[in-house]
Amino acid sequence: MKTVILGSGISGVSCSYHLKLSGIESTIYEKDADWGGLCGNFTIDGFRFDRFVHFTFSKDEYTRNTFESSSECFSHKPEASNYYNGTWLRHPAQNNLYPLSVEEKTKIIMSFIDNKDRENNEISNYEEWLKAQYGDFFSEKFPMKYTKKYWTVDANQLETKWVGNRMHKPSIEEVLKGSMQEHKEINYYTNEMRYPKKGGYKSIMNNMRKGLNIELNKEVIQIDTINKSILFSDNTLVYYDSLVSSIPLTQIVKLIKNIPNEILKESKNLLCTSGYIISLGFNKSNIPKNLWFYIYDEEILPSRVYSPSMKSSDNAPEGCSSLQTEIYFSKEFQLDMNEEQLLNHTINKLKEMKLFTDDDLIVKDIRKEEFANVVFTPKIYESREVIKSYLNKCGIELIGRFGEWDYLWSDQSFLSGKKIADKIIKSYDILEVMNEK
Repeated sequence: MKTVILGSGISGVSCSYHLKLSGIESTIYEKDADWGGLCGNFTIDGFRFDRFVHFTFSKDEYTRNTFESSSECFSHKPEASNYYNGTWLRHPAQNNLYPLSVEEKTKIIMSFIDNKDRENNEISNYEEWLKAQYGDFFSEKFPMKYTKKYWTVDANQLETKWVGNRMHKPSIEEVLKGSMQEHKEINYYTNEMRYPKKGGYKSIMNNMRKGLNIELNKEVIQIDTINKSILFSDNTLVYYDSLVSSIPLTQIVKLIKNIPNEILKESKNLLCTSGYIISLGFNKSNIPKNLWFYIYDEEILPSRVYSPSMKSSDNAPEGCSSLQTEIYFSKEFQLDMNEEQLLNHTINKLKEMKLFTDDDLIVKDIRKEEFANVVFTPKIYESREVIKSYLNKCGIELIGRFGEWDYLWSDQSFLSGKKIADKIIKSYDILEVMNEK
């Protein structure tokens, strides 16, 4: 039996790796010129930058051991900051209000105290969820503005199942204490964030990658689920017995021959963000002051800023440092600047924040990723289930963030690939038993 995997991101590599552990060979076909997907990286003049920002904070022992067997990791405390109207606050802002003016702190605290929806169990959207946790004033000034920048839609257009433990919900006592004094307590959904010491985030897959069959520059243009064949842009045709895909749901439906119109219609209800990554390298080692921080100001387009060189000094030449920012857009929110303008906007805004000067900057780069994050609009679950059910009936197994169309971190994507590998292994075992009979 021939098993084909589409996409060489962490879920595709994981699936192929776990199949190989059971003696089952597979071939991964990757449209890009390198493997790794969004966990990949690129290098400019000795500066290494990941394709979007990654840490691993898995508590699953098997996942952690697999990652660490490939690359020893640094352990970072999840200490982040927030930039708001020229003021720096510790993260999360909701219980670190101390640097704000007395007037704003008073409004935020009174909004918390007067919040009549705190125990509201009839939440219908994310805006209502935010206001139920933090009151109107803080919600409107902080997370609702960030939501528009990061998710590209207003908070009232998002449902809430995705939130989980990602947002800290402080008591009024915590809010009061954090408004009166600075404190060092970390209120994040993980106690540590790990990052490879060498080779960028992609190196957590090095051992898994060994011995796998990965064919690069293989873009799929048609999948025939009846004849079980895949046509690539180079006009090669491959047949399969088992097909596993990490191709985004919105894309794979366009590739399947004779797919029903109702499935294509459902795919239009799925929304994701795209993103620009702006990568900056500096001739000084001390430019970054924070491992990462969030920006709430609407007039500053980047939503998050990270430091690759603080994650690992291996990501920058000796004596140098780096920053990386993300700007998001979607079909619901288009940017009115071209790439050069976005790059210049980002550099100028970060200089206004007094992070660096022109003399410090020696590397600047901007590049676009078509798929960044799944957006949890109200229709996502129903439409996603219709599409996934159809694809499963066609014999296509789905893996990864965009294959499953879910909010999966890298460790969850790793387990997503393993889960389907286990399913295929089980089917092989069943076939062997049947053949023996």
